[in-house]
Amino acid sequence: MARLVGSLLVGLLLILSCCFLNVKAAPAYFVFGDSLVDSGNNNYVATIARANMYPYGIDYPTGRPTGRFSNGLNVADFISRKLGAESVLPYLSPALTGNALLRGANFASAGVGILNDTGLQFGNIIRIPQQFQYFVQYINRVSQILGVAAANRLVAGGLMSITLGGNDYVNNYYLLPVSARSVQYTLPAYTQYIVSEYKKYLRRMYDLGGRRILVTATGPLGCAPGVKISRSRNGECAVELQRAASLFNSQLKSVINQLNSEVSAQVFTFADSYSMNMGLFNNPAAYGFVNTADACCGQGRFNGVGLCTAASNLCRNRDAYLFWDNYHPSQKANGIIVDNIFQGSSSVMSPLNLSQLMKLDN
Repeated sequence: MARLVGSLLVGLLLILSCCFLNVKAAPAYFVFGDSLVDSGNNNYVATIARANMYPYGIDYPTGRPTGRFSNGLNVADFISRKLGAESVLPYLSPALTGNALLRGANFASAGVGILNDTGLQFGNIIRIPQQFQYFVQYINRVSQILGVAAANRLVAGGLMSITLGGNDYVNNYYLLPVSARSVQYTLPAYTQYIVSEYKKYLRRMYDLGGRRILVTATGPLGCAPGVKISRSRNGECAVELQRAASLFNSQLKSVINQLNSEVSAQVFTFADSYSMNMGLFNNPAAYGFVNTADACCGQGRFNGVGLCTAASNLCRNRDAYLFWDNYHPSQKANGIIVDNIFQGSSSVMSPLNLSQLMKLDN
């Protein structure tokens, strides 16, 4: 009883502080997806898909690894800053209490995909159904502090983002030598299948109260150093993986339009991160990149073999590299992508960029 009263008092004080000080709080932010946006949830589960060792985090404000698959900030971190807040904490972090809880939470987990059999080799990752179960837990926790109505308003007034798809190809369909899914489906049929499954999850986000939902395309999968080591002779982007990404993104964009039509509102918006990244590949000097072929940190061809470790080759100037490790962009590339997400034209953000979406009253 005392704990409940204490929680209610905390919630009341937070509400009063906003009202009397006339402070406009940043919207809550809820992050779902894979390693591109995982901020450390995998540190708390039994998996080999972790980035909690040096030199991951070398450019993070603390200079230490956090579980992010980056030399510093990832896409979700940059979005938080654009929203005017600190990075939201991993849902499994013990520090996610009090005011930090009301800022939102990150539910993402490295290695996951749209399909539950994606990433089985990584062990106990937090698959999407479990991410949604945690989100329901989150709403219940906030309801105990603010009440049900206020908790629902917090969610509806916030931002949800989801980043999925790449692992369903790299760590499922195209697993070497031959995957069960590639025997079961042609590439077009597989893509249609996973996009149809994805649509169910996106609708679930709306049903759980999301009214501003950012859906990120998969990037140019064939250009990742970890892909090129086995599928590229001379460093060119692997054609088949590029085709897969294009098929997926085209169908996903259509699903976004369908969902907005079904809910009769502009709730979902599509970030064409494939085109954003290809812009960096095609004109690297304009953005200060010197190397778009190799990972900054790694080993083997293109520094694309395995994760980055203390024994890996490590570039001196991380900002000169588009890729940090075998699959993940550098902190600098993440920041440029987020600038596009907030301010990009209709050629990369459809139907609205994130600045426009956040101004809507859905």
